Amino acid sequence: MTERLFGTDGVRGIPGRHPLTLENVRAIARAAAGILLNRRRGGNGCQPFVVMGSDTRASGPALGRELVQGFAESGCRTVDLGVVPTPTVSYLASRLGALAGVTVSASHNPAEFNGIKFFMGSGLKMPESLEAEIEAQVARSASSGSAVPSAKGGRSRSRDLGSHAQDGRALVGRYVDFLRSVFPAHLDLSGMKVVADCANGAAAAIAPGLLESLGAEVVRIGCSPSGSNINKGCAALETEVMRRAVLKHRAHAGVSFDGDADRAIFCDEKGRIADGDALIALAALRLERLGLLRGDKVVVTVMTNLGLIKFLEDRGIASVTVPVGDRNVADAIEAGGLALGGEASGHIIFRCFAPTGDGIVTALETLAAVREAGVPFSRALPSYKVFPQLLKNVPVRKRVPVRALPGFLRRIKGHEARLKGFGRIVVRYSGTEPLFRIMVEGPSAALVRRVSADLTHVYLHESGQERPVH
Repeated sequence: MTERLFGTDGVRGIPGRHPLTLENVRAIARAAAGILLNRRRGGNGCQPFVVMGSDTRASGPALGRELVQGFAESGCRTVDLGVVPTPTVSYLASRLGALAGVTVSASHNPAEFNGIKFFMGSGLKMPESLEAEIEAQVARSASSGSAVPSAKGGRSRSRDLGSHAQDGRALVGRYVDFLRSVFPAHLDLSGMKVVADCANGAAAAIAPGLLESLGAEVVRIGCSPSGSNINKGCAALETEVMRRAVLKHRAHAGVSFDGDADRAIFCDEKGRIADGDALIALAALRLERLGLLRGDKVVVTVMTNLGLIKFLEDRGIASVTVPVGDRNVADAIEAGGLALGGEASGHIIFRCFAPTGDGIVTALETLAAVREAGVPFSRALPSYKVFPQLLKNVPVRKRVPVRALPGFLRRIKGHEARLKGFGRIVVRYSGTEPLFRIMVEGPSAALVRRVSADLTHVYLHESGQERPVH
């Protein structure tokens, strides 16, 4: 059986350990480029190239060098954009005719983690079927001890792109110009104070300046990356610092990005957090009003609050529910020809602009909706009943298959019967961290807490992990 390298969002782990050993990283790049080249038909006469970016982690450059070498060994050159938001790679890969795009990032994870995310030349994330091919190729190469001979001239220089001969800075400038075009030309942000938490990550060099260029007064948080402070005490998973800053500075809004800026969480002027569900509600109503909500549907995940789903249904907007993961959201959007989808975590896809989630696009679209409403942020946000929901992240030493835990499964069924259709239970292992996630949603917060505590206890006991890992 082929050993898994890819999780729900690329390859993720701690550099130097499996799966992110330097040998593995080079082998993954070599296999990915080789497979994509074999699938490619025709060409423009130039040597194929891969667009690469990274977030601000100290481990990024070393991983990037191995990727460059691996691509070169299959005959591909690399355009290294440096530190950029992950959506930059998706955007430029699709605009430049690249063979693929790759980002060295662990997104919202702590600084000791890192990862590799691949994009197709279309800008869409690499499909699971292709990831499986790469894993199989890496396994075959490892077992046989073989490697693809190095191709001459493979190196990380954007000047080798012929008609695409531009330096990395100019290419990033094209992405910033694209972002500026997302915001309606007849609007600006003058008179608006915005707190921008850039997670000490990839958004720091772009988002605050862009908001200021649109007229906003920006209070900056998390804009001093050191290589070891990405997502630390700030960012989309830790919004309290941003929330307090909104109240302290009497700002009109606050936004927190994650480390690679593909997600965004907001806060209104009263200090109330607006997660991805709330932003989807705002965007869906706006797009429907503008006649841009294709099919009168939005794509959500199993973690989306039932309150949002019922709110949209009452307004004639159907929900297409998919498993967790922005790739699943993107796939459903493409399959249905839809315009909007996302997750409560802040990954939102505005398909009229981009094929993948982009936190800065989400911020611009959200602020545009508030500006168009002509009212404070708190009043612009749609009001709907939010079902009490609790997500428990249980650290694990080993991933015992849920199907091998019959007592735990019986307990889930019992609790689901008690909820009587007014709630849900979703359990799964994280695809990026050693965690088992238990999500409980129900009609009352007290019931949700009791069910969550009970399921956590039963899971730990039956899986042999009664002492949580810290």
